[in-house]
Amino acid sequence: MNCPNCGTALPANARFCFACGATISGAPSAGTAPPPPPPPSSSGATPARSATAGAAGATAFKCPNCGGPLAPIFGEMVITCDYCGSSVALGQGGWKEINKHTVLAPKVTTAAAALDVVHRFLDTGFFHRKAFEESTVIEQRLSFVPFWVVPVSATTNYVYTDVAVAAGSTIATVAAAELLGSALGGRRGGGFIPIPVMMGSPVNSSRQDTIVGQYEFPVVAVKAMSSYQPKDYEFALADRTFFDKKVIPDGVSVLNGDLGEDAAQHSAKSFVTQLQTEAAHKKHTMVSKLQCTVDVGDPELLHVPIYYYILDRKGAKTTVLIDGHAAQVIRTVGP
Repeated sequence: MNCPNCGTALPANARFCFACGATISGAPSAGTAPPPPPPPSSSGATPARSATAGAAGATAFKCPNCGGPLAPIFGEMVITCDYCGSSVALGQGGWKEINKHTVLAPKVTTAAAALDVVHRFLDTGFFHRKAFEESTVIEQRLSFVPFWVVPVSATTNYVYTDVAVAAGSTIATVAAAELLGSALGGRRGGGFIPIPVMMGSPVNSSRQDTIVGQYEFPVVAVKAMSSYQPKDYEFALADRTFFDKKVIPDGVSVLNGDLGEDAAQHSAKSFVTQLQTEAAHKKHTMVSKLQCTVDVGDPELLHVPIYYYILDRKGAKTTVLIDGHAAQVIRTVGP
């Protein structure tokens, strides 16, 4: 279809004209659009969009998919359109549409169900009984948090010491030395006993090994939430679908991000290098000359339903993050 004001060709679902910004007849206007995310809270979550200058100095621009107005605030590098759900990212060449934007649909759909997950987690183990009953919920909310899912391939080569070979070589050497010393020093009641000495190179206990890994590594796109970065938690990425506003419950915020693709790729390389290194040390105890080669691909943007809780137990505060898709605790921060 074409814009009735300037005649510019537009997509069938366009609500605004890319060229002149005119509202398309029959489409929802800006006044009927969903409300933007709420302002930042004490947790440091990404603030709502406003008319202040954006990360590229622009006060406003239009969604490349539907033409709806976008108004990034300073520092934002990932924006999801309130009207169609498309996302754009700020790179070296300016703002561009993100080719792959996915979402994990929430299976925990009520605050009571989320609180039950917290309850079960806190009361796990004998020494944690009644931990939930003794706690007060200070803050709770559900938000769709953006993650960059970075495809990573890693190869780690390293040298390790085969402890069994090294120990066996040492024991044999000590035994031979004691026997030779006894012979050279003489024995009771006897003279010199000739001992054949086998000459040759010592046993080399050094070994080489390689660990190859393939990852789809999630990097949280909100810098203020970097302390909650999943380390040993895996999202159910096989369940993700292309982003659809219909899976977002009414009134729930879809957060923007302030971490770009390049920074996410760099973080993913660092995290995977750490994982590969830890895997090598778990497999062998004496590791040296470790070299890790990491390659990253183009990331996708994934929005995950995250329940955020702050609880107070006798003056000690604990933050609990829950994966609203898998109904599991991602991470806790606190005593």
